[in-house]
Amino acid sequence: MSEVMYMHKISVRTPSRTAMVDITSKIQEIVRKEGKESGICHIFVPHTTAGLTINENADPDVVDDILKEINKIVPFEDGYRHCEGNSAAHIKASLFGFSLQVMIENTQLVLGRWQGIYFCEFDGPRNREVYVKIV
Repeated sequence: MSEVMYMHKISVRTPSRTAMVDITSKIQEIVRKEGKESGICHIFVPHTTAGLTINENADPDVVDDILKEINKIVPFEDGYRHCEGNSAAHIKASLFGFSLQVMIENTQLVLGRWQGIYFCEFDGPRNREVYVKIV
């Protein structure tokens, strides 16, 4: 008998041009509802100007520092040729990546004590989507 696996969609409203939104609890809720004891949680962003990362979620200064530095490394204005004016967002998203895989054990995401899953916005504010599949 084959197991049915559903793709879930999370909606994320980003507040500013660049932002990191902690989506850990939303992902964990999907894992809990699916009831998968052990497996892998696949998380994917279907946008070219947004990404995902796992990082500290205990101190909000870490998020501020990450955004400050990525905006210095890849400035919004730098003579880009892309006519939409969001080349920096495309570059930042490519550096962060569009997918994550997190282990599941005992129907819980396997994350370090201070780790959280972040949706990373680089061309907001916008309404965005994140897809989640448990296997």
